Order: sequence, then structure tokens, then C-alpha cells
Amino acid sequence: MAFSLLHRHRHPAPPAEPAEKGISDKDYGFIRDLVYQRSRINLGENKRELVNARLVKRLRATGLPTYAAYIAFIRTPAGDEERMHLIDAISTNHTSFMREIDHFRFLSREILPAAVQGAYRENEFRMWSAASSTGEEAYSAGLVMANALGEPPKMRWTCDCSDISTRVLQTAKNATYDASRLQQVPPDWVRRYFTQASTKPGESLFQVRPELRAHYRFHHLNLLGAAYPFTKPFHLIFCRNVMIYFDRPTQEELVDRLTRILAPGGYLLIGHAESLTGVKNQLKNVRPAIYRKPE
Repeated sequence: MAFSLLHRHRHPAPPAEPAEKGISDKDYGFIRDLVYQRSRINLGENKRELVNARLVKRLRATGLPTYAAYIAFIRTPAGDEERMHLIDAISTNHTSFMREIDHFRFLSREILPAAVQGAYRENEFRMWSAASSTGEEAYSAGLVMANALGEPPKMRWTCDCSDISTRVLQTAKNATYDASRLQQVPPDWVRRYFTQASTKPGESLFQVRPELRAHYRFHHLNLLGAAYPFTKPFHLIFCRNVMIYFDRPTQEELVDRLTRILAPGGYLLIGHAESLTGVKNQLKNVRPAIYRKPE
């Protein structure tokens, strides 16, 4: 098996804490620029402690002894793989099942009944979890879809999942979660849509059933990078708690790109802590954090 350049340049393990008290202004500026170029995440001065904490983990993973040594390494061609790991580390990937539950109620009570009655003039419902993280958001939507549409489903449906982090995307693909992560999922849904994945003492893991996972596709994707790999527009896009990390021009660029890939009458759901007020857009605000593209 071939080893990466990073492994061939491994250094002795560092002490429990890095030798430096904190990242220098110059190195922090480099990290800010790199992260912005790669992900468009806008790191201000208030994110310095977060960056310090995430870099400590990367120092331990790479065996590099100081922030300066780490920065020097990722500046080299040999550090390209590590630059991807850095973006993974900086990206915030907090999520949970049925998070911001009003969105899932709206999907069940408003969007799906209209779709079944022919609101989109096609017998297929397409949704996209645009920053899917470890998958809980996308599978929460799938649980709602499966429960509302029955078996066999009243209409075909698919869910594309994407994230800039390869690490969390792999977790989403595996669709396996500790029982503690399923506390907000109705017990009946756990029985119907999950199977126990481990029988080891002290371990309680559940995996989304294959028949539900068959509706999903996964993409490693920068939302502000190259052209999207989709051939058909979506009726529903989840892009929640993403724009809070972007500056205003980036927010407007992202909303424009998402609007173009929405079907007429389709919905964009953003985080409840977010708003498109002051962001140029062509969408109608239906409810807090729920926007619709005109038909």
C-alpha cells in the first residue's frame, strides 16, 4: 500500500501542547486566506481560539511540533493532502437528528402533500442536503419522506448529500449512529427504518436500513467551487447554518447559485439563526428560514 507524502515526512510526536502559546499574526493571516480560498469560510479575529484548538489536533495527527512548523509544511507541495485535512478540521460540523424540527414539520404537512397532488408536474421529488455533515439532516428528511409517502411510496424521491469535508461525508455514507444520537427520532421510526449494527457489550449502534439508504447519493463538493454535478433541479434544498460563516458577497453568490438549481416553486431552507434580509435574492419568504422560488 502506498503511503502519502505526509506519512513519509512524519516527525516525532509533539508534547501534549504545542510549544507556542498561540499562532502568530502572520501565520493566522495565512490560515485565514487559505481557508477563505478553499471554502469561502470567513474567519475573523474572534475565530482565533477556535483555529488554535483545531490546529492542536492537526499537530498531533501530523507529528509536527509547532504551529510554525505546521504552517511551513502546508505551504509546500507535499502539504496538499494536509490542506484538505485542515479544511475538514476548521469546518464546523455540528448536527443532529430532527434539528430545527419546524422544517421537518413543514416538509411533512405542506411540501409533500402538494408534491403528491402534482404541484411539480412530475412523479419524482428531489431534495439536496447541501451541507450534509455526518448525515443526520438528510436522513431526518428521509424518515419524514418514508413515513409520509408509505410503502411502496406514493412517488419516487431522491436525496443528494454534499459536504466540503470528506471525513464527515464518509460518516454520512456509512449511516451508522450511536443510539444516543437517535433520542429525537420517534421510537417507531427507529424500529422501522434502522437496524441494530453492533452487538458488542457496551456498544449500541444503529444503521439506516438499506432500502432507505438506496434513495441517497453523496458528493464531495465545495458549494462555491466548480459547477454543480446535478442534471435536474431540486424541489427542496437544505442549506442550513452555512451562510453564517460567509461574508455578504459570498452569501449572495451562494443564494444565487442555489436559486438557479431550484425548480420553480421549490423551497430553500436555511438555519433559524440565518436570514436573507439584506441579501440580494429572487426568493419569497414563506416562513422564518423558509424561502420559495416563484413558479
